[in-house]
Amino acid sequence: MRVVIAEDLALLRDGLIHILQAFDHEVVAAVDNGPALLPALLGHRPDVAVVDVRLPPTFTDEGLQAAIAARAELPGLPILVLSQHVEQLYARELLAAGVGGVGYLLKDRVSHVGQFIDAVRRVAEGGTVMDPEVIALLLARRTDPLDALTAREREVLSLMAEGRSNAAIAGRLFVSEKAVSKHINSIFSKLGLPPSGDDNRRVMAVLAYLDQ
Repeated sequence: MRVVIAEDLALLRDGLIHILQAFDHEVVAAVDNGPALLPALLGHRPDVAVVDVRLPPTFTDEGLQAAIAARAELPGLPILVLSQHVEQLYARELLAAGVGGVGYLLKDRVSHVGQFIDAVRRVAEGGTVMDPEVIALLLARRTDPLDALTAREREVLSLMAEGRSNAAIAGRLFVSEKAVSKHINSIFSKLGLPPSGDDNRRVMAVLAYLDQ
């Protein structure tokens, strides 16, 4: 798998390179600033990009904006964003295109090597990976519309928004897939959203609803 990395902290950047190479992934470019990211993505056309949101020179959203610009030229380019903080705006912008693998992880997840590598793989394969803390914050910020959901439906919704399949949710909650499917149908019915078997569209539907 060919990977482009954008991270301004040298130690973390070197750590990401080491981790990815240890799992037989090829790091084709590793940049430390926003202006260098877009040409790296367009030039190398990687299988996945691991991008810090805040990069020099502004340390605002340089990384995210470069990733979005690259996806405009390369639709579906898989992007895994790393951030120090949970920010709703970044999660929403990342999912706005609606195509290609996307992910949003907090930087402390990188210390969990297996979890990080699994996230990179899932995003590269077109999946969606959202940090549980991001989902929890999004759910907490808009509680009123979710009052109709049961406690179990909230659990299913949170896991669904992380990009988990019905089978994975069933395993996590120790229930049958049939029960999960029933909960999901109920969730979409209560939220006025059509059911979909596509993980990315399911997450987009949840986040779009929460952002209304």
